[in-house]
Amino acid sequence: MQLQPRAYDHPDVVSMVAAVQSEYARLYGDEGDVAPIDRAEFVAPDGWFAVGYVDGRPVAMGGWRRQVPGRLIPGTSPAEIKRMYVVPQARGQGLSRQMLAAIEESATAAGIDFLALETGLAQPQAIGLYRSSGYTEVPAFGYYADQADSVHLGKALEHHSLAG
Repeated sequence: MQLQPRAYDHPDVVSMVAAVQSEYARLYGDEGDVAPIDRAEFVAPDGWFAVGYVDGRPVAMGGWRRQVPGRLIPGTSPAEIKRMYVVPQARGQGLSRQMLAAIEESATAAGIDFLALETGLAQPQAIGLYRSSGYTEVPAFGYYADQADSVHLGKALEHHSLAG
């Protein structure tokens, strides 16, 4: 897979966001992820977003957006992972692990020392990916903090001290 940084309003991102929203609606029986997102949140130095391509076709996406220092975990400079997604026909090939590694690398390069995310109980494969990549439970945060089926995970990034 070849990764290309992309603006959140790039046509390939827009198309895949629509696909993942449809999947969320099917999984959760609602309108998808309605948490507010501003495309400017994914612009450096406050964020990053990329699309993964195989044979020139967009098959994966994901990014991070910076959060207020200490907001998620005291003493950290955190960011939130958003819109991690692999199209169904490309799953099972390790592409989500590649995208997650790229997100972590980009965040580390930008001075982020902690990544957090929210997913849901209806996505056991996503939960498995994150847990097997070192993500553990963190206090609930953000738009879905009060949702019983939300899972909040986080990970300290290597090469950074969590001392404030």
